[in-house]
Amino acid sequence: MAKDLEKQLEYFGVPWEEAHGYAQAVRVGNTIYVSGQLSHDDDGKLVGPAPVNASGRVTDTSNMELQMRTTYANAAKLLARFGATLDHVVEETIYVTDVDAAFAVAGPAREAAYGKEQPECASTLAGVTRLAFPEQLVEISFTVVPPG
Repeated sequence: MAKDLEKQLEYFGVPWEEAHGYAQAVRVGNTIYVSGQLSHDDDGKLVGPAPVNASGRVTDTSNMELQMRTTYANAAKLLARFGATLDHVVEETIYVTDVDAAFAVAGPAREAAYGKEQPECASTLAGVTRLAFPEQLVEISFTVVPPG
């Protein structure tokens, strides 16, 4: 019989965790896997929602930087529960609905989040057709390895 994998799970208590059935982050051994984070407040309301037209398509991406900065802040709050910080991120994947808008703001947003002009992690930026919420412009997942 295989030994059960020891996991530490963390949640924000937002409605979509239960609806979709997932944890925001899972620690296994010394590695933390962070689910795609987005720009929401403590009540689960989207911060800086993009305006959408009647067919649900984004009409203005000017809130990309606000959403990106808030997403990094949410990830930092989550990592603090494990005694980790964004300094311990080894890989991130940034999903965006508009690659050009993301490239225009990603440098300053990432520098502010990581506190370095060149964050010390592998990073992938991928353009997608849509994210979980129509007004959502960015989602970021992380792999984190704190020391110890």
